[in-house]
Amino acid sequence: MKDFPPFVPEFAVLGHPNEGKSSVVSTLTEDDGIRVSPVPGETQVSRTYTVKIDGKKIIRFVDTPGFQVPRQTLAWFREYGGDPGKILDQFIETFRLDPFFADECELMGPVARGAGIIYVVDGSRPVRPDDIAEMEILRLTGRPRMAIINSKQVGKDYTREWKQEFCRYFNSIRVFNSNTADFKERISMLESLKSIDQEWEESLSCVILAFRAEWEKRNRLACAYITLGLEKSLCFFVSERLSSTADPVGVQEKLNLSFQKGIKKIEKEMFNQIKSLFKHNLYDYPLPDYSLLRHDLFSKKTWELLGLTKKQLLVAGAVVGGTMGVVIDGAVGGTSFGAFAALGGLLGAGSVLWGGKKIAQKTGPGIILGGDRFQVGPNENPQFLYVLLDRALIYYAHIINRSHGRRDMGDPGINKMDFSSKKGISVTLSKDQRNTCTRFFKSFRGNVIKGKKAISGFAVLVELLMDKIAKEEI
Repeated sequence: MKDFPPFVPEFAVLGHPNEGKSSVVSTLTEDDGIRVSPVPGETQVSRTYTVKIDGKKIIRFVDTPGFQVPRQTLAWFREYGGDPGKILDQFIETFRLDPFFADECELMGPVARGAGIIYVVDGSRPVRPDDIAEMEILRLTGRPRMAIINSKQVGKDYTREWKQEFCRYFNSIRVFNSNTADFKERISMLESLKSIDQEWEESLSCVILAFRAEWEKRNRLACAYITLGLEKSLCFFVSERLSSTADPVGVQEKLNLSFQKGIKKIEKEMFNQIKSLFKHNLYDYPLPDYSLLRHDLFSKKTWELLGLTKKQLLVAGAVVGGTMGVVIDGAVGGTSFGAFAALGGLLGAGSVLWGGKKIAQKTGPGIILGGDRFQVGPNENPQFLYVLLDRALIYYAHIINRSHGRRDMGDPGINKMDFSSKKGISVTLSKDQRNTCTRFFKSFRGNVIKGKKAISGFAVLVELLMDKIAKEEI
């Protein structure tokens, strides 16, 4: 970024009303605060959105009103006999006080100031005479220009027809669905913009490098958030001192609920950190209808669909030093999480204790326990780690694939999901990768130096899995 050129590329996003211009700008700028509406004419004033990385301005996009009277505007352009380089300035000067041409003057403003043109059309409808007029107007401006086919709806596809017309008017053509475009497609879009004007190629190349570096930085931070969130969850416990009049069963139930609530809070904090990293800030991101995360973390369905298979779990439990309780918990998919995970801990490592067991002077994570106490956690079930890991990676996948310009509540294309087998990423891990997870799981109860190595090794694994998700390899 130190050698970034002083020239900041600027592009005006133009088109007919309700073609998806604001959605395109929202996606390209990663700004989910831009108002996107299905009502035509929502944008009435041009607004500039500047993308910054580390406080440095790198590129600008201008959201503009839609064309209202393109054929009348084109008639004036064709009759203009002055300096072609001043045609936009003259048009604006001539009609700046005429309400009939108000939108045309507003959208031409940024182009007159030197912005490149990104022309957006809805590829699900056919080409109309007004579209031809708009394209001819943009050609006569002489400005560098790209055409985008933004297919907003499922149904008819007129992409081929649009491409045939675009070849006559534009320097570059690209299909770009602002509702589904991910990071790779945004980068490809910027690569295409490099071809519309040689003078901008260097600046846009620097923009692309900056975006790639920023993406890598976000992924490293997301990996750290996931690793720390799982570490907190594996160390988490709740306890309560027993009084002589306390009901042991009631205390057990209360602590179990408190434990689950605490784990969910840690997970929600981790999810919010990831969401914020990828700039989903203002819009309340909805989970897709098919998402496994719609099931409660401690529900039977979650533990059936995520984590290891029974065979993998038995091996993991043996390595960790698991007990009958752990095996039972894996077999039933977590439905008896409270009782059996606790029993497994009591019979095994002793980290989950039920009943009025005396543990005076026994040191937990940062506290001294004494007297008769109930304690739930840390969880000793190996499956716990894999379920949490799967959920974190699923959420990461949702976030990086969610376009900022999208405003509907569901994701198309997947209405039903097969619930007969494991659906998480954990089940695909190799033996060595599962051993890495095991070392991480055990690291909070053993040698500090070995624990640090185990944590760093696990973080490397998480980053590898995230990279595969981003590349759609898993």
